Amino acid sequence: MDLTAVFLLQEASLYTVKAVFILDNDGNRLLSKYYDPEFYPSMKDQRNFEKNIFNKTHKADTLDEIAFLEGMTIIYKSSIDLFIYVVGSAQENELMLMSVLNCLFDSLSHILRKNVERRSLLDNMEGAFLVVDEIIDGGVILESDPQQVIQKVNYRVDDNSLSEQSVAQVLQSAKEQIKWSILK
Repeated sequence: MDLTAVFLLQEASLYTVKAVFILDNDGNRLLSKYYDPEFYPSMKDQRNFEKNIFNKTHKADTLDEIAFLEGMTIIYKSSIDLFIYVVGSAQENELMLMSVLNCLFDSLSHILRKNVERRSLLDNMEGAFLVVDEIIDGGVILESDPQQVIQKVNYRVDDNSLSEQSVAQVLQSAKEQIKWSILK
């Protein structure tokens, strides 16, 4: 094999992320996105891969780690009772994958009001999926700045949710009706 052929085999690709998933303390899947159809194509294969990764990484002492398992580069972070994983190919740049992980974590931290844990994630799952979709599209990294991601998904911590506003409006309306019925 000549030098040109070796270079072509290692040519950079925009498709840097193979998968992103978040597991709980027991290794159960909470959120997952697989971007390469040839990379663990069945649900059973994906779950086995996740269990294997979790079993080898959940006892780490540090918050951020890099692992090379099953021919993949895996960057992960733990927070309270969550494990967040970003998976790339073996020759993928770890710093690129780490920037995706940090962006994902910081964006989730904002959406979950700095309470990055299982219960908050489950309560805000739609926001979490929006964040992942803004960061990665089909395995291509679109954004690595958490402020840009948060701005794009229009998710602000200070805003009341629609349901909170609706309940407040109903209560206010009920108070007005009671007040007018008493005054009559």
